[in-house]
Amino acid sequence: MQKLEVATSLHCQGCVDKVGPALDASEKISHWKADINGEVKLIVEGTISKRELDALLGQNGYHVKTSDGFWSDKTKWNRASFNTLNCLIGCSIGDFGMVFFLQAYYPSTPIMWQMILAIVAGLCTSIILETIILKSREHFSWSFALKTAFGMSFISMVAMEIAMTSTDFMITGGKAAFDDPAYWLALIPALIVGFITPLPYNYYKLKKFNQACH
Repeated sequence: MQKLEVATSLHCQGCVDKVGPALDASEKISHWKADINGEVKLIVEGTISKRELDALLGQNGYHVKTSDGFWSDKTKWNRASFNTLNCLIGCSIGDFGMVFFLQAYYPSTPIMWQMILAIVAGLCTSIILETIILKSREHFSWSFALKTAFGMSFISMVAMEIAMTSTDFMITGGKAAFDDPAYWLALIPALIVGFITPLPYNYYKLKKFNQACH
């Protein structure tokens, strides 16, 4: 009998519960437990090999990790990218919506105030969107979903908003020329910069502390 302690691509207790029945049913595992403090690890006792354990987890879409370095976890990068994309969608709705509103109804608003209001609006809509995602996907209460979305995402969203709004204003000068195709094309680099800027932070937090918004 041997004891294996391996890092896995499991994200949380819900993932552990999902693979639990398969681990319990294996004749090669006499005892197992999960350590979910940060990166999820499995401690397994029995005759099962690391490769066999990897295959067992693979039945539910997970795997045993290899030690390729902190920044080499493709699963975490994929999840961090998905979370960042949700943030980007939420931020974009409020950010660009505020710019359009000010340009249409209050075109004389100073550029600095346009940037500040766009950032605030983007933060609000991003938090709202992620709260809804947590409520629907994780079945959190509304209050806990709001607290979780705000606590886990705020730094990421602030960085995203500043990067996205600054890029947009550097390219367009803060003028929303709705009838000019060049204006709409200028939104593309703003969205790309807004996505890339917080992505390493989101990966780091997910990898180091296993924390994500959803």
